[in-house]
Amino acid sequence: MTKTLDLDLARTVLEAQAFSRLVGARITAFGDGSATLEIPIRPELGQQFGLVHGGVLAYAADNALTFAAGTVLGDNVLTGGFTITYLRPATGVRLRAVANVTGATTRQAVCHCEIYADDENGESALCAVAQGTIRSVERELNGSGTA
Repeated sequence: MTKTLDLDLARTVLEAQAFSRLVGARITAFGDGSATLEIPIRPELGQQFGLVHGGVLAYAADNALTFAAGTVLGDNVLTGGFTITYLRPATGVRLRAVANVTGATTRQAVCHCEIYADDENGESALCAVAQGTIRSVERELNGSGTA
């Protein structure tokens, strides 16, 4: 049985993901076909040049896309696939992944995501874009909020 995914349940699901806790991700906006995921930038998320590792940006895109789709498909969704294009290095104090549903059926959604790096002055730089397909699955979330 699919549950309606609201902000509280979305935060519970995110918190149940060990990797999300590791990177410090949090959902700051959720609903009506969109979701925003934020991650504080810190040295542990860097690569050899001191920039945010591309895998962290890919994680942000993947989860933001999936949560955006969850606003229209419900809580039982998984990423079917996505592509990401890196535009510039991510530097600053926070990553902000903003995803929106561009089209959906009852079983899948196509979503677009823009990932920004925000600096301490509130300025934002677009550093990556992604598009993905999210699918509804027939699994129940267990008590910890994970499938």
